[in-house]
Amino acid sequence: MITITHIDTACVLIDIAGYKILTDPTLDAPGKLYYHGSGGFSRKTSVPAAAVSAADIDLVLLSHHQHKDNFDREGRKLAEQVPLVLSTRAAAKTLPNAKGLQPWETFSIEDQHLKITATPAQHHPWWVPEFLAGEVIGFVIESPLLSQGALYISGDTVYFKGLREIGQRFKIDIGIFHVGAVQFRYLTGWGKYTLNSRDLLKTIHELNPARVIPVHFSGWTHFKEKEPVLRKSLQQDAAVWEKTIFPEPGIAISL
Repeated sequence: MITITHIDTACVLIDIAGYKILTDPTLDAPGKLYYHGSGGFSRKTSVPAAAVSAADIDLVLLSHHQHKDNFDREGRKLAEQVPLVLSTRAAAKTLPNAKGLQPWETFSIEDQHLKITATPAQHHPWWVPEFLAGEVIGFVIESPLLSQGALYISGDTVYFKGLREIGQRFKIDIGIFHVGAVQFRYLTGWGKYTLNSRDLLKTIHELNPARVIPVHFSGWTHFKEKEPVLRKSLQQDAAVWEKTIFPEPGIAISL
């Protein structure tokens, strides 16, 4: 049995036969203004859909640690108490229980028969240097229980040619995609830092997942493409819409 429960923003609880993986823990209450670095500010507006205890989590997959909409104060507290965090090399320098991975580097959890591969991500417009946004990765999870293919978590990324290789290397059954068309218009104009619906469609066509789960499209003021626009865009492609699952916060999706 595999279940996926959306908690908040890009925070998702993945339960693979009782082994519990939490992604990008964002667990703060709404209302506060956060500084994300390089001049970027935004306010959190969403409420976590469920309480999460570190005692119940076996692994955290953290796409990056430098932005509060993926790793807030309560999220960091939880991550510091779990047995293992897999993240970027930069994040591993700040968390004592973290293992840093480069794109295409793998980590195996032998007793669970899990293989986790870090995947490339580009969390900035092409004309903005990477160091301003920082290093980001996605993840591919392989398991005998995922008999139809791997589970892919995009991390915060725009569409770029590096995504194509993921579809060439892996057969993707379930794709969890970070969308929302993040922008800081007062800093970098209309440049995007995550996928919008148009680029999500391009990514889906490249990777061809059997099931699509969008997350990271609400809850913060710097997310510029709202859910109704995302839904309308995906509905224009009947094949994509048929395999898209919009998670209901706090409600487990059985796969």
